[in-house]
Amino acid sequence: MGNSDLRRLDREIRATTKKLEAVRNGEWWPLTARERLAMSRALASGARSVTKGRSTGRAEQQMDTTGSAAETRLSAELSGLYVERRRLIAESRKKKSSRWF
Repeated sequence: MGNSDLRRLDREIRATTKKLEAVRNGEWWPLTARERLAMSRALASGARSVTKGRSTGRAEQQMDTTGSAAETRLSAELSGLYVERRRLIAESRKKKSSRWF
């Protein structure tokens, strides 16, 4: 477990952080295909409600729910990456301290 693993994890942490910020800003690019489909369906449903002169509350709620689920997923992924990073660092320190010379 060398520096390459740590660099890889750091790169993944940066990418996941960017994705999380994008989701918080309402962007769709970090969403999974299933989440994009749910957002598109809610958007189409809301557009249909508008053309019929109805409220878009349910569609907005569905979009908010999908966005918060994506945010939760990315937050969990980010915390898992941090845990793995800490584990690698602890393992590296343990190997260094176990040397007898």
